[in-house]
Amino acid sequence: MLRELSIRNLAVIEEVNVTFHNGFHVLTGETGAGKSILIDALSLVVGGRGSADMVRYGCDKAEMEAMFDLSTDHPVWNVLAKLGVNSSPEEMLVIRRELSSHGKSSSRVNGQLVTMTMLREIGECLVNIHGQHEHQSLLRTEQHLEWLDLFAGDLLIERKQIYREVFNQLQKVKASLRELENSTRQNVQMLDLYRFQIEEITNAQLKPGEDELLAEQRRKLMYAGKRMDAVSEAYSLLYGGKGLDAFSKAIAKLIDIQTYDAPTIGPLLEQLQSAFYQAEDAAFQLRDYRDGIESDPDLLNQVDDRLDLINGLKRKYGETIPDIIAYLERTTEDRDNIENRDQLLDELRANESLLYDQAFALAKELSQLRDHASARLSEAIERELGQLQMPSALFRVQLDQSQGNVDKQVRLHANGLDEAVFMLSTNPGEPLKPLSKIASGGEMSRIMLALKSIFAEIDQVPVLIFDEVDTGVSGRAAQAIAEKMSHLAAKCQVFSITHLPQVACMADHHYEIRKQVTGSRTSTSVAELIGNMRIEELARMLGGVEVTEKTRHHAQEMLDLAHRQKGA
Repeated sequence: MLRELSIRNLAVIEEVNVTFHNGFHVLTGETGAGKSILIDALSLVVGGRGSADMVRYGCDKAEMEAMFDLSTDHPVWNVLAKLGVNSSPEEMLVIRRELSSHGKSSSRVNGQLVTMTMLREIGECLVNIHGQHEHQSLLRTEQHLEWLDLFAGDLLIERKQIYREVFNQLQKVKASLRELENSTRQNVQMLDLYRFQIEEITNAQLKPGEDELLAEQRRKLMYAGKRMDAVSEAYSLLYGGKGLDAFSKAIAKLIDIQTYDAPTIGPLLEQLQSAFYQAEDAAFQLRDYRDGIESDPDLLNQVDDRLDLINGLKRKYGETIPDIIAYLERTTEDRDNIENRDQLLDELRANESLLYDQAFALAKELSQLRDHASARLSEAIERELGQLQMPSALFRVQLDQSQGNVDKQVRLHANGLDEAVFMLSTNPGEPLKPLSKIASGGEMSRIMLALKSIFAEIDQVPVLIFDEVDTGVSGRAAQAIAEKMSHLAAKCQVFSITHLPQVACMADHHYEIRKQVTGSRTSTSVAELIGNMRIEELARMLGGVEVTEKTRHHAQEMLDLAHRQKGA
């Protein structure tokens, strides 16, 4: 559930901190007081689209922060783990969103920066907002099948996952088949080129790292003479000149006087002897290195020719030898595919047929599960609509299957064979029509509320928000909506922005949104109403501008009646 919401510098809100509880919450206030700004703030927290003009005038940024208290088995913890967000189911979940006056946005979950895509995925598990004019999910027929599948339960979801794996394999085979069928002429033209390229690379017999070794060998061969002169001179200086001889004489002099001052001369003698042996060893190594120096113009020419060949292949086929070898492997595969085209076509067609049969059988199984679930869903929604003062409403899920294509195969799609459309008849004798043909906003609100009541436990979204969805509804229908929201609050945390006293009196917690002007600035405040404050607000909703003792008495009666109804 949502425990706290903090808002700073958003629209007309300067600073608001609100604590929420379990159950059914209503937000009321005069028109224009800023009731929907709280919902906008929560929408931003869970990944809603923001803009610079939402920042309070004269401020650098708007800040929104929400704290959620969730069960340890809530699905959001798995989503957070998948996204790499540090979290613990034993602790609160804190989401913070900042929106700058320049339109830039940043988001943090438990202090860790997240992208907008990540935030939206997290937010979908936490908050479901439904507004007066936001019936898109009801009107989009592609969403209807997803709802039906969700209602059908785990077995259908599991079978659909298996179907999609087979369907995706089928799509890959179809794509390969189309590519092979459509590229016949081009393949014939490319075959000679592939053969030439394969022969050219194969004949080169490339080895990874060969070019680096050849480059090193070339440097040595090019400067063989210079190396020979320098090393020979160094050897002569050490061994043939006075280098080692000078060391020997110095050592002999120190040996003669060592007995006179052993503590001082001894260490110096050891250093000279060590240096002598190291210099002698270096001289021998220089001699061996000199003897191993090659000066071979023919070998240098061979190395140059080999490097030219490799560099020419690099210009054509890749920047490195591994790139050239990888190109050879791809080209060999392309050549084999062309040369064995007919065999490949037969294999792909056989594989396509096999995968299609498997996918079709799984799709038929999905259709049977959906057919059974659609009857149960229709019954459940009609029962909910009856409780919402639509006792004569008929609801059906119309399942249509794809038509055959030119190959006389039924056209499969990512969800199987079926397309689903929610159909409704609101009055006796009227035909069933798609929801998109229903004009009444009040009816759409009640249908939406019926669906939310059914899916509240299935989708496990803990916070459900209704933004003036009771507009256009009055009388017994308004009371029925209020009672339904109250019942729904037993399954999740429910918020409703409303102008109807019938809805407000049924709430467990009542908040007033009030706009005030201080100096030349306007700001909005939020206060939880308790006792007489709640009666005064209900009286205002009942009586308008003037609140009288009669309206107060009526408000108290409504609260008493709501209390008895909830107790019952």
